[in-house]
Amino acid sequence: MRFIVLALAAVALGAGVSAVAANARDTQTSAVPVKITVTMGEYYFKFTKKSVAKPPGASVTVVFTVINKGAIAHDFAFGSLGKKTARLNVGQKQTLRVTFKKKGRYAYLCTVPRHANAGMAGTFRVT
Repeated sequence: MRFIVLALAAVALGAGVSAVAANARDTQTSAVPVKITVTMGEYYFKFTKKSVAKPPGASVTVVFTVINKGAIAHDFAFGSLGKKTARLNVGQKQTLRVTFKKKGRYAYLCTVPRHANAGMAGTFRVT
């Protein structure tokens, strides 16, 4: 009888560990961040990649290296995510780390007045 009780306890414990592991997978972040370079100038953004794949059950982190190749200051922002670089002067660069938890299209833009309307806006895709 004692053996049966111990066996049932082991099975229950194993099921609990599996459930915890499954929940942990649902909230995981991808282990290695994706690196993307964004070059900006008057009045454009140029990406080395315009989309990234999100692993099932995990979020994906992207490290954007943003470089201003223009003649005036610009910035780079994902307004809906509250992520933004500083206003970068000519030749300056900054990294921006963004974790995407869901698939979708994420709008980006330059927040300097009139720059988005002049073409410094677009959509980054998480598939």
